[in-house]
Amino acid sequence: MKDPVCGMTVTAQSQHRTEHEGRPYYFCSAKCLGKFTADPARYVQPTAPAAPAPRPAEAAPGAIYTCPMHPEIRQDHPGNCPKCGMTLEPVMPELDEAENPELVDFKRRFWWTLPLTIVVTVMAMFGHRLGWFDMARQSWIELVLTLPIVLWAGAPFFVRGAQSIANRSPNMWTLIGLGTGAAFVYSVVATVAPQVFPASFVSMGRVAVYFEAAAVIISLTLLGQILELKARSQTSAAIKSLLGLAPKTARRIAADGSESDVPLTHVHVGDLLRVRPGEKVPVDGVVVEGSSALDESMLTGEPLPVTKRVGDKLIGATMNTSGALVMRSEHVGSATVLAQIVQMVAMAQRSRAPMQRMADQVAGYFVVGVVGIALLTFFAWGFFGPEPSWVYGLINAVAVLIIACPCALGLATPMSIMVATGRGATSGVLFRDAAAIENLRKIDTLIVDKTGTLTEGRPSFERAVAAAGHTEDEVLRLAASLDQGSEHPLAAAIVSAARERGLSLEKPEQFDSESGIGVRGTLGGRSLALGNTALMAQLGVDVAPLASQAEALRAQGASVMHLAVDAKLAGLLAVSDPIKATTPDALKSLRAAGLRVVMATGDGLTTARAVGQRLGIDEVHGEVKPADKLELVAKLQAEGKRVAMAGDGINDAPALARADVGIAMGTGTDVAMNSAQLTLVKGDLRGIATARALSVATVANMKQNLGFAFVYNALGVPLAAGVLFPFTGWLLSPMIAALAMSLSSASVITNALRLRKATLLQD
Repeated sequence: MKDPVCGMTVTAQSQHRTEHEGRPYYFCSAKCLGKFTADPARYVQPTAPAAPAPRPAEAAPGAIYTCPMHPEIRQDHPGNCPKCGMTLEPVMPELDEAENPELVDFKRRFWWTLPLTIVVTVMAMFGHRLGWFDMARQSWIELVLTLPIVLWAGAPFFVRGAQSIANRSPNMWTLIGLGTGAAFVYSVVATVAPQVFPASFVSMGRVAVYFEAAAVIISLTLLGQILELKARSQTSAAIKSLLGLAPKTARRIAADGSESDVPLTHVHVGDLLRVRPGEKVPVDGVVVEGSSALDESMLTGEPLPVTKRVGDKLIGATMNTSGALVMRSEHVGSATVLAQIVQMVAMAQRSRAPMQRMADQVAGYFVVGVVGIALLTFFAWGFFGPEPSWVYGLINAVAVLIIACPCALGLATPMSIMVATGRGATSGVLFRDAAAIENLRKIDTLIVDKTGTLTEGRPSFERAVAAAGHTEDEVLRLAASLDQGSEHPLAAAIVSAARERGLSLEKPEQFDSESGIGVRGTLGGRSLALGNTALMAQLGVDVAPLASQAEALRAQGASVMHLAVDAKLAGLLAVSDPIKATTPDALKSLRAAGLRVVMATGDGLTTARAVGQRLGIDEVHGEVKPADKLELVAKLQAEGKRVAMAGDGINDAPALARADVGIAMGTGTDVAMNSAQLTLVKGDLRGIATARALSVATVANMKQNLGFAFVYNALGVPLAAGVLFPFTGWLLSPMIAALAMSLSSASVITNALRLRKATLLQD
């Protein structure tokens, strides 16, 4: 059932509940319950206890709205940004959302007043030649026709302009409001009270009016906003495509074996679900029956189907291509990989790039400077220009105000970031924020973990070596019993091997993970420790009796763990982890890009060197603790290096957070992903090269946009002010200025949209 306030799916077991008119209602939180109790009539419909459908001007339940230019502006209802005046957008777009209500409104205003604008413009340009009316009467006709254009079609612009002044945040609407308002008010006064103007203002039998300038500027601004809103809607296409991946229903297997199709919102953790050939996996889970090849390309970017068998993990929204599967759901709703990807992309799209700070600082002073230039233009033409000098001054001042709108400057980087994050998500590369996109291209040193990063992260047990007084099976059984509480891939291999041999495992009375070096616990009254030589040295355990066997296993590339019982060596366990098939190509691409690659792993130094030699990595650090990885990152940074750290485990989290860019494998732990600025969904190092190529392309795109915006204003403002008039006789009409202003914003967005088709290395 649905929470009637926010629309979230809840169950009858929810502790937040109440009754209204004899009907029970359930809520996701105490906050929603409080809102409902305060005003039940607002949320109750006669047909069902569901939240009323939002009208275009209302907020969708639970939606958060933000500004494309200023992501720090956030509120729970639609409106305009107090800083720049732009209409706020939902942080998370809906898959089936209706057309943008602002776009609908602007279209209506534009098309209803466009005929009036055309008539006013034709009269202003040709009325005196055709002799339809005497010029004084024509001014009154133009006033009547222009009134609905300015007062109705242009009303949103004047409201935003007034808000910008009230909020002490001058922006593009300040300039548009001043420019069109000045032209319109001057023309009204010239029509109603022409006697207040000196004779120099009279032209062709009337005081010159510029109703057509105000009308055309408003119509062209509306057209520019329509084009901009349509283009901006395309920047959320990536999120909508991700939302569209999830199936709407799942086939649930009941306890009695019966099957039924249920809405995806009714699937709970632990449910058994059947996935037939050609169907999408409904939620994240694990295979409990059957095997099949799954196409995961929509989430990971991996083009080849991946074979899944019993015990393998499944990602929701991936496609089952061949066999039938039965799965157990493990993550549903917002906990699924797809939901987390969508959330991460949405957060990254609304973050601010460091490069934008410069544009914001410039824009903050730019509007005030433009108003000053417009006033200077007005008085310079009035005192020193040719007759009618003050009319020239007014028109040129209006042109300055209109052409200098900083909208293109404000949109330059946000649009690039929105498109780039969506482009990365479709390639299995998730940026946490805009800073990560901007910084990744500067990286010159990459530190990589071994297990789960260079290797598959799915180790297989090789063998156990028993010390005197112990047997191999006993060593394996004790180690597996202790490792049941660990999430490390090496621990999973040991536990799996023990169960395959039919060994009876016990539950440890105590368990403690020594992050990066091993685990400790108590079993049957005995103190156990399992880990590398660093842990043994910490406990004072002598590993010399089996040192030669351990070194021989490490030389073969195996990871070796020591088992100590009551502070005495009981044996060794060797686990091998095959190198990912994509790792050699990935490292080749990274080196070709000029990156220095360093391996840092908790495995023994011999094992690390064996793997490093096979991959051509010369700089290898073995038996490093989390603090050591952190120290390595800090040391390289102190040397002036820009460091990225790639890892997948809890022990990598401190280094991931300290690095200039932390890169987490999507196949790793939540802690690692929460500490990183970049997540590779597939856990494939080739994604780093892809992400770096996208970073380079995005920053280049942002520079292009910023450069265009700066050059546009640098050239447009002097031209509008009439600097070239003494030399060429050229003046820039306010109407042409309005068209140029609108097209500048549209061109910036169009340039940003080119990133959707950028060629990346993985492509």
